[in-house]
This record gives sequence, structure tokens and C-alpha cells, in this order.
Amino acid sequence: MGIAVYNISTTSARVSWPSSPGCLDTFYSVMYDPNWNSLLMGYKRKTFMHEERIPVSQTSTHLANLLPQTAYFLCVTCQAANPVRDQCQVFSTLTESNEGHDRAGWELAMGVWLTCCILLLVIAGILLWGCLHNTCSIASQAADSCHATNAARQDTSGSRQLYTPSGSSSGGGDSSAKHAAIMQTPLLSAQTTGHIITKDHELRTLAKLSGSEPV
Repeated sequence: MGIAVYNISTTSARVSWPSSPGCLDTFYSVMYDPNWNSLLMGYKRKTFMHEERIPVSQTSTHLANLLPQTAYFLCVTCQAANPVRDQCQVFSTLTESNEGHDRAGWELAMGVWLTCCILLLVIAGILLWGCLHNTCSIASQAADSCHATNAARQDTSGSRQLYTPSGSSSGGGDSSAKHAAIMQTPLLSAQTTGHIITKDHELRTLAKLSGSEPV
């Protein structure tokens, strides 16, 4: 029979054992003694100070009211029979200082774990903020460059419409002719006016010359 003792504290412990086919209609006897030296006196039921009877439907029990920092000799048998070697186990309860030390160590480990989690969350938040900030900056710069490119294209197209000569392209005959007509009209008007003024001046000069000569 393999006996297991676990969850040991200063005043309690948990004991489990495998089921025995010979105890189907009876009970289990859990015997334990705080003086493990009783092992030297032999495996006798009367040498144990404590005995508990457990129903056959159970294969574990909880031992309470134990002494701190004490070695216990424990045996589990069927129906209060004298135990044999493989039905016994030796275990020791913890001291109060060890229990407090274990609890303090557990609290320290939990504190370190929580601190690490908080630091990781803070670092992740900073990295996420930086990525979002860089993405927004790149997007705004791209939008500004697009606006500048469009404005430059509009200025270039306007300049080409204003200063394109009449014979610069083959496909723009109509528009070139219109621009040429617009540019030539003032010149023709100026030439006609100048011609009229010159003729008038000549006529006046001839009239004066003819009036001054004797009849």
C-alpha cells in the first residue's frame, strides 16, 4: 500500500492511500503517533496514540491538531489490523517560522510578478503610442505633399495656357488661333490709327502751304 502525506503545515496534514480489496465491507484505520521512535517497538496497533476510522468509501483523510515541528509515524490498515512495513509512513510538521517564511516568500513572489506585469503594460502602451504617432505623422506629410503637387500642377497648366505660342503644338490649332487673334487685334488697331493720323497731318500741311502761296 502506497501512502502519501501532503499539504503538511504546522498543525495539519492530508493523507491518502489506495483502496484495498480486503476492505470492501469494513473500514480503514488511520493510526499515527507523534513519537516516531515507536517504530523500534514494532508495528503494533496498541503502540499508537491516535487512531481514526475512515469509511471504506473514502481513501483519504485530513489530520488536524498536530504538534508543530514534530515527526509523526503513521500507518493505514484495514479494520484495525496490525500494520506492516509498506502500510506506514513517517512525516514531519512544519515550524511556525518556516510557515511564516513560506508565506512571506509567496507574497514577495506575487509582488514581483505584479510589478513585472505593470512594467510590461506600461512599455507596451508607450510603444503603441509611438507607432500611432509615427503613422499619423507620415499620413499628414503624405497629404501635404499631395496638396503641394496638385497646386504645382495647376500653376504649370495655367502658365502653359497663358504663354504658349500660336505655333508651339500641332493639336492646339483653334486655341492658338484665338490667342493670336487676341494678341494681333490691338496691333492692327494701333497701326490703323497711326495711319489715319499721318494722313490727316499731311493734308493739313498741304492746306497751309497752299494758303500761303500768292494767287
